[in-house]
Amino acid sequence: MSFNFKLLQSTTTKDIETLKFIEKRIRDVIYKAEDKVDSSLRSIILADCTESREGACKFFEEELVKVEKDVDSLEQEVMQIEFNKHGSRSAELAAAPSSPEKGKIEENTIVGMEDDFNTILDRLTAQTHELTVIPIFGMGGIGKTTLARKVYDDSFISSRFDKHAWVTLSEEYNERQILLELASSITVSNQEMSDDQLREIVRRGLKGWRFLIVIDDIWSTEAWDQMQRIFPNDDNKSRILLTTRLKYVADYVNCPDFPPHCKSFLTLDDSWNLFTGKLFRKDVCPPLLVEIGKHIVQQCQGLPLSVIVVAGLLGKMDPTYDNWKKVEENLSSFFGTVSERCQSILSLSYNYLPQYLKACFLYVGGFPEDIEINVSELIRLWIAEEFVRGRNNKRLEVVAEEYLEELIDRSLMLADNHGDNGMMRTCKIHDLLRQLCLREAHTENVVHVMNANVSISLEAIDDKRRLIVQFDLEEKQFYPTRHSSGITSITRTFISRQTYFRKRNLSIVSQLKLLKVLDVFSIEYDFSCVIPQLVHLRYVAAKIEETLSLAKLRNLQTIIFESFLGTKLKHPVDIWTTTEIRHVDIRSPLYISNPVEAENNSSGEHPLFLNNLQTLTLHLSPFAVEIIRRTPNLKELRILHEAKHSDGLAILDSLCLLEKLEKLHLEAQQTVNPIMIFSGDIFLPNLKELTLSSTYIPWEAMNLLANLPNLEVLDYSAFDGTDWRLNEDVVFRKLKLLLLHRCRDLQKWEAGSDNFPMLEKLMMFWLDKLEKIPESIGDIMTLKLIQIEYCSFGVETSAEKIKQEQQSLGNYELQVQITPMLSHVWQQQQQDQQVRQLQQTLLQSERALIAAECFIRHSDKWS
Repeated sequence: MSFNFKLLQSTTTKDIETLKFIEKRIRDVIYKAEDKVDSSLRSIILADCTESREGACKFFEEELVKVEKDVDSLEQEVMQIEFNKHGSRSAELAAAPSSPEKGKIEENTIVGMEDDFNTILDRLTAQTHELTVIPIFGMGGIGKTTLARKVYDDSFISSRFDKHAWVTLSEEYNERQILLELASSITVSNQEMSDDQLREIVRRGLKGWRFLIVIDDIWSTEAWDQMQRIFPNDDNKSRILLTTRLKYVADYVNCPDFPPHCKSFLTLDDSWNLFTGKLFRKDVCPPLLVEIGKHIVQQCQGLPLSVIVVAGLLGKMDPTYDNWKKVEENLSSFFGTVSERCQSILSLSYNYLPQYLKACFLYVGGFPEDIEINVSELIRLWIAEEFVRGRNNKRLEVVAEEYLEELIDRSLMLADNHGDNGMMRTCKIHDLLRQLCLREAHTENVVHVMNANVSISLEAIDDKRRLIVQFDLEEKQFYPTRHSSGITSITRTFISRQTYFRKRNLSIVSQLKLLKVLDVFSIEYDFSCVIPQLVHLRYVAAKIEETLSLAKLRNLQTIIFESFLGTKLKHPVDIWTTTEIRHVDIRSPLYISNPVEAENNSSGEHPLFLNNLQTLTLHLSPFAVEIIRRTPNLKELRILHEAKHSDGLAILDSLCLLEKLEKLHLEAQQTVNPIMIFSGDIFLPNLKELTLSSTYIPWEAMNLLANLPNLEVLDYSAFDGTDWRLNEDVVFRKLKLLLLHRCRDLQKWEAGSDNFPMLEKLMMFWLDKLEKIPESIGDIMTLKLIQIEYCSFGVETSAEKIKQEQQSLGNYELQVQITPMLSHVWQQQQQDQQVRQLQQTLLQSERALIAAECFIRHSDKWS
């Protein structure tokens, strides 16, 4: 079967509706063909006897003939459609790659917001002592969050407050999630704490401190009523900065002294400056394009989001008058209200996406509103959905990262948090863009998001290609029914973010027989009986209680398993037939089976290796050594090891085989000798990130880690001893981040700037015995940040001294952030005092009970 797609590439921007129609026809035929083929293949794979298998194969051949006829018919239909061959080639130009430097700008730019910034700055620094709420309101995409972020990140503002926190709300207010975010920003918390405990932790963490809290995108007065109770008013000039799209919410929360600040639209000049800064950066716009460019920008009506999206769109084209004129003409046909104008521009940006990015972009709409999207998870899902195609012999993960970067460059997604190595960890999508995703994804049957207002039955979801359930559904909203004979649901993806699940609802999932993606990890339920029947699975994340066979799931790429209710299976999980597997996370007490036994039991002639496996997590695995030896192309490896399971030295020694390994996290609850492991230049030549925890390596052996030639991030709480001395010949040549935490015995650290010539960040947590930071650390030319949390007074003093010395030399770029030990000690003292009071109360109660018993015994004698 073959199909000529060249006609789609030559269409013009004026053929968008026709193009969408053709795309839908192609997609429908492909979906139908895929369903026929996969349904037949499933019958062949699950056939329990030769006769059944032969019958399934014959039916499969008949289905292939039908599929080929459908494709040929479609090709004839498409060829009959006449395109306007003299129209614009904007769509093709929009898909063309541009230079990495072109079209990038900081997302927190405040072009045209200087007055807004100064107004908010004045209100935050006003002499009003009482707790003050400062609301910013305006329509979505107008720059409220950008303004708030710029103020929040300002060093002058940051230095005025002791505690800082940023929380983002949404239309569906989740109080517990907000409490967890606040608690983690202000102090410490864990998922097991109750809401009342979290409220108390937040309130106690803020009590007595001057704090700045940003509440981004609040949608109701009720949400504010619930939140405001946890913020103490200590008359110490604390502030709450709040953004909302709703003026009545801003009026409701504001303080009498400061009316709500209305974020206004940009002037044409400011819009033009934002546009040219985004598109040309420091270069000047060509004179020939100025007039038409300003006309295009004027159509944005001063909405910053619209300006940025249009600039991102034009950044993918050659800057010629003809190209810009076609865009101008197309924009004008979409305008109505301001909101409609924004949506029109967003739709235009989507229409100009190359085909390979469209499904990836629409898929992002399936994630909850305002969530930080985990990049690794998103990439694994894209790959499992077969959105990512090979490119220049690159790994699929690398290509998917390039896809994401392209979407960010087009201003359709935002980079969010970056990891210690500078790589993106999370990304976001703006609310308006997410709405666009949901609308287009529903129309094109890419993904359907279902919430608590929609009842789920097989009839309701039968024509849905991909289904994502966002919220907990009541039991009555499930209507499990049985398909008539011969009918199979076409649903290929079922992702649930629920926690509540009933056994009768399992029938919904069990009848989605052609699933490729099943993510029910959030559901506390056993799915071990369903998974083995889903032979086309590429991605599975679930809890299991029974031993299950993956032998017929040959397409699996991602496995994430956790034991349901902590049950220990009778047999380990056998992954050795899943040769396409790329990501494995099987959590204790589950563990991967012994590959040697699997090899002995297999009928194949070749050894069992998982050559495609990229990331692996081993939790207390008794077969860790053999597993590592048979996964030679790993990029990331996380090991939680105990001495009782196997020889720790053998595990470390086996790591020498992983020449492509880039990230290693080792938590070994035993003392290991690193000399024979970390010596020599051939050990892990590509390792960039190393995390060591509880390995109790002596400090003098730590210096051997300098032999890792490409190490950029070193995170450890693993070493043993009181002194760490680095000789001149010990050089961590590429280390950018050094994180020391909970090395409680460390007292002296002797090092020089030459030991860490490329260091950018030094982070030190819970070092309560360390005397000081070496003074020469401040002489490292690349050092940008020293972060201290809960360390000794000597460490804090030496950090401040380094900062002062650097400033005296004209270096004002070095930042020093200190969270003093005093606050933690005070909290601990308060807790200790409460414990002592409780113990005293119990002692008094115990004495009273003894006295009462004695009184009763004496009373019996007297009677």
